[in-house]
Amino acid sequence: MIKKGFASDNNSGAQPQILAAMIEANQGHATGYGDDEYTRRVTELFKEHFGDDVDVNIVFNGTASNVLGIMAAGRSYNSVICTDTAHINVDECGAPEKVAGTKVIGVPHENGKLLPERVMPHLHGFGFEHHSQPGILSISQVTELGTVYTPDEVRALADLAHSHGMMLHMDGARIANAAASLNLPFRKFTRDCGVDVLSFGGTKNGMIMGEALLFFRKEFSQGFKYLRKQHMQLFSKMRFVSAQFNAYFKDNLWLTSAMHSNKMARLLENKLEDIDQVQITRPVEANGVFAIIPEHWIAPLQNKYFFYMWDEAVNEVRWMCSFDTTVDDIELFVAEIRKLAQNG
Repeated sequence: MIKKGFASDNNSGAQPQILAAMIEANQGHATGYGDDEYTRRVTELFKEHFGDDVDVNIVFNGTASNVLGIMAAGRSYNSVICTDTAHINVDECGAPEKVAGTKVIGVPHENGKLLPERVMPHLHGFGFEHHSQPGILSISQVTELGTVYTPDEVRALADLAHSHGMMLHMDGARIANAAASLNLPFRKFTRDCGVDVLSFGGTKNGMIMGEALLFFRKEFSQGFKYLRKQHMQLFSKMRFVSAQFNAYFKDNLWLTSAMHSNKMARLLENKLEDIDQVQITRPVEANGVFAIIPEHWIAPLQNKYFFYMWDEAVNEVRWMCSFDTTVDDIELFVAEIRKLAQNG
């Protein structure tokens, strides 16, 4: 077992309520491939959050949710414009290009965010058959740099996309952390702001597996059930994914978990403020802390509390908090940093 650290919220286990829900779903038989009471219930829950006409599709993981969402909403000759740090550009092993056939264009970010003025230079070549056709803007909420788009920022990008006949996709791997940070219901910074397709994640916030791909425009989800099957994302025993989502939404477990991990990140930031050798590099708006530290600190710290480098060229590191990060975890980690600071 990996010692608890600050590498990723993927490294945490599952909420006990999630595990209990899976055990409960294990009683007896249920019709496979989503025709079960658990999947029907989670579909109703998503409709409560996003509207009665949302099209809800359960898949295994975030990469599939992103890629299949892009594939359903676009064509292989489209380009997808995102930040150069976006998960679909950096951490999905070329899956959007390989599977969806779309060209991914990464543009410089501002603290992880896609800005309309940086998108504009890429909005050309419409109707020109030699040029990939700009079709999709894709943003991450929370961003890969731990920042959170405001509703106005999402709306500006949606308006830009729609004014050019394009659509807006949101990678919501940490959407619960964004909702907790903004203190807003999911719909207020997604569908109501013009998002067309949403990859809704829960794995980083206490679930074991499973994502939901939500379509807010029916024309994008036409025939999606065939795409999901073709690309090996139709889970036969779907009740076990759906049961997790049901527990996730019950009593706002999603919100409690996200608020806690966000709170732990802010606590970590506060504890580091008086250590001169630690430079916080990004606004702490969700559950991640980015910092530049002396190079000779990195190996000793990683040996005790594993974490990832973000930018090795400048010794920038990323520290992620999870639903199960405790105050003691923060205190002990900061104590190790203080020891290194005292030794120079």
